[in-house]
Amino acid sequence: MNPLDNIRIVLVRPIYGGNVGSVCRAMMNMGLHDLALVDPNSSMDMEAAASMACHAGQILAGRRVYDTTAEAVADCALVAGTSNRGGLYREHSKPPRDWAPHLLAAAASAPVAILFGPEDNGLSLDDIALCTQIIKIPSSPAYSSLNLAASVMVCAYELFVAAGLYEPPEELSPEAPSAMREAMFAKWRRALLAIGFMTPETADHMMLGLRRIFSRGPLTEKDVQILLGMASQTLWASRHIPPKVLRDLPKPGTGGKTSPPATPHA
Repeated sequence: MNPLDNIRIVLVRPIYGGNVGSVCRAMMNMGLHDLALVDPNSSMDMEAAASMACHAGQILAGRRVYDTTAEAVADCALVAGTSNRGGLYREHSKPPRDWAPHLLAAAASAPVAILFGPEDNGLSLDDIALCTQIIKIPSSPAYSSLNLAASVMVCAYELFVAAGLYEPPEELSPEAPSAMREAMFAKWRRALLAIGFMTPETADHMMLGLRRIFSRGPLTEKDVQILLGMASQTLWASRHIPPKVLRDLPKPGTGGKTSPPATPHA
């Protein structure tokens, strides 16, 4: 089974509907769907919650509400609490990236809860007492308090990545082989010499610079085909476009101005 299906996000005494809706959206983004609210604010703006949930309205609609934190986590094998505070009972805290594999391993066979405290004061000591793990999200000491939805997103992201469910897009074109790259460099050498970009004396140095530029990332066969086409067109232009026309073309950085006319010889 997908271990993310067994991850429960528990908002303890949430105050603002907009934050609850934003949490739903963050959960939807990261493949989570089990939301529990503990003793939510009785005057919470549910219209704001629905608006901020956006396309994650099913998570908001499917939320479960409990009177106490203990009831919300009663069936959970592990209970991780988020806290930005220090102190005796929080010394074993770790970043969500460190805890994610452990939480996912437990979630493979039983529900796992992650607790987030109210926006004003965070989790109480009674809430912390229920926790088997403490999560502390690294943040700048200049302002270390995170928004509720931001905290959920950070933790949910780390769980999603650790679950290995994301498949990055693959480059369809294979890496260009050496012979193809060398053919490209040879053609660019001829093209750059033909248009006067470099001289025979500086060609080796300039081509080393060009090679260095193209070595900074993958160079696929399609990439090389495009660059070969550009070099071919440059060579064609050098043979078919009169030098005066080339000279009068707008130069880069001149705001569209052409080159000044050549000074006639006396």
